[in-house]
Amino acid sequence: MSLLGVLFLLSPLPAAPAAPTAPIEIELKQGSPEEVRTRDQLLRLLQEHDLGRWIFTRKVVIDGTPRLIPHSHPVLTLSTQSLKDDELLLSTFVHEQLHWYLEENHERAKPALEELRKLYPDAPSGPPGGARDLESTYRHLIVCYWEIRAAKELLGELRGFQVGQFWAQDHYMWIYRKVMEEGYKIGPVIHKHGLVPDARAASRPGTVPG
Repeated sequence: MSLLGVLFLLSPLPAAPAAPTAPIEIELKQGSPEEVRTRDQLLRLLQEHDLGRWIFTRKVVIDGTPRLIPHSHPVLTLSTQSLKDDELLLSTFVHEQLHWYLEENHERAKPALEELRKLYPDAPSGPPGGARDLESTYRHLIVCYWEIRAAKELLGELRGFQVGQFWAQDHYMWIYRKVMEEGYKIGPVIHKHGLVPDARAASRPGTVPG
């Protein structure tokens, strides 16, 4: 064996890369087995997918209370209902993050929301087609538009499309249907007003998303 070969064998192996640090702080409401498994599921998804663009709040609560509806404020809270479906948990996590983005950009969103009102004057003002009120329905057109765009970016076109189709039969039915069928109308309104989320860009000094 050559001297070079001997030196190679004696050289220390490179250290294994350190496990990535979780970009979020996760609190369990009751500490139940379902909450623990959902936390581990979310942490795995954060390692498998580059979610840096879509994270606007780093505090997350997982609450296994039966029939809990995931929500964004005052703290982003996820249920344990998507334990068997990574795609739906990922989509829900991004959805609630996007509410934080929209709140951070509420002034920029005002003219976009006004245009959406004119575009859809007959939007539903409550479930199951709309959100809790008319204002929330229009806000959700923006949130759900980017949620499905994110799903396609992270999961691929087909699986992202399937996520949107599932939600369109589950809740916010009119909203998701419009996003899926008329994104070509909604998208230009959103882009026109610079509502293009990118948490990584926002973290760089002097950079404005969109």
